[in-house]
Amino acid sequence: MLFSRGFSRIGRNSFNGLCRCLLSRRMDAHQLFVSSIYSQSLSESTQKILGCRDFFSWGLPPVFHGYRHQIHHQSSSIVEEPLDPFSLVSDELSLIADRLRDMVVAEVPKLASAAEYFFKMGVEGKRFRPTVLLLMSTALNVTVPEPPTQLREALSTELRARQQCIAEVTEMIHVASLLHDDVLDDADTRRGVGSLNCVMGNKLAVLAGDFLLSRACVALASLRNTEVVSLLSTVVEHLVTGETMQMTTTSDQRCSMEYYIQKSYFKTASLISNSCKAIAILAGHTAEVAVLAFEYGKNLGLAFQLIDDVLDFTGTSASLGKGSLSDIRHGIITAPILFAMEEFPQLRAVVKQGFDNPANIELALDYLGRSNGIHRTRELATKHANLAASAIESLPESEDEDVRRSRRALLDLTHMVITRTK
Repeated sequence: MLFSRGFSRIGRNSFNGLCRCLLSRRMDAHQLFVSSIYSQSLSESTQKILGCRDFFSWGLPPVFHGYRHQIHHQSSSIVEEPLDPFSLVSDELSLIADRLRDMVVAEVPKLASAAEYFFKMGVEGKRFRPTVLLLMSTALNVTVPEPPTQLREALSTELRARQQCIAEVTEMIHVASLLHDDVLDDADTRRGVGSLNCVMGNKLAVLAGDFLLSRACVALASLRNTEVVSLLSTVVEHLVTGETMQMTTTSDQRCSMEYYIQKSYFKTASLISNSCKAIAILAGHTAEVAVLAFEYGKNLGLAFQLIDDVLDFTGTSASLGKGSLSDIRHGIITAPILFAMEEFPQLRAVVKQGFDNPANIELALDYLGRSNGIHRTRELATKHANLAASAIESLPESEDEDVRRSRRALLDLTHMVITRTK
């Protein structure tokens, strides 16, 4: 499902050919490519925040105007109302939330309080990643025709429990990364409340993150699947690599879109892409289907990060649950500034000077406001959302209503990611 006829739809044969090509050689984050799509305007909210003149009005990229959700099934095209992806798995999300609270219990009271800080009712966050993984589990559901009905149901129940475990592990890794990131960034808010490092101190925040990673390792080991263990272990390596890349950039790397996309894959997209692939592996799917699951997660994660970087400029602290303009204040260069730099090469000199001087921040924001940087970042996010949708469309056909509904929900998520405002 693509969001506009303006984007070419990737056919099943050509996409499957791409999968075979990907399988024929080792996938490497260094091979991620950057695609720039030009556009013409900035939003009214950006005008207000950046304080610039002479803007064209915009909301969503042009490809979304008059959008209606369409699902393509070979010879037929069905127009459907968008689903609420979160409501489809709400019962399981509640179950996973309860399990997570049980899993992070520690014997030392202070550590217990720290570890459960972001798993308490009301501050669990959107639970975006578990939602994606539960929907992917159903979207890849296949009926095993051979065993008797009772055995088939038992196998299905056991598989679902193992896939739920992947969702739990993924959420623990994600929260651990947030705790560590907040220490590195000296953040004071997260999810609309005080960050753990601000409330309990850096040392306890780091230890709580380590504790969550150890709990994730124990849960992962219980699956007794070495390929899945390897995938999720690689994710932790990627998180560390991405954070190190962000901390130790040279001036040329800070101005490189390729470097930015690679870092974004490590820090954001690797977790969801490898977790989606783990879901497919546990279900016993072919390598080709596992690659499609990976591609969905990778492109959804990149789209998510790109919109995050837009919202850092256009959102408010109240809507984001953390400070706005936090990236540039910490000297982190993201896609909107990189695109603005292409239009105003003199911005590169400002970036190289750094942003310890508030005047440089104001100057960079002025260049951004006069550029198409925000809009081009949204366009790039839209491209990755469409690639994620193409991966779902390329999955083997199924007539099962639950499978079709979950695939529709995964498609809807690609739309929600790039139209969100917080």
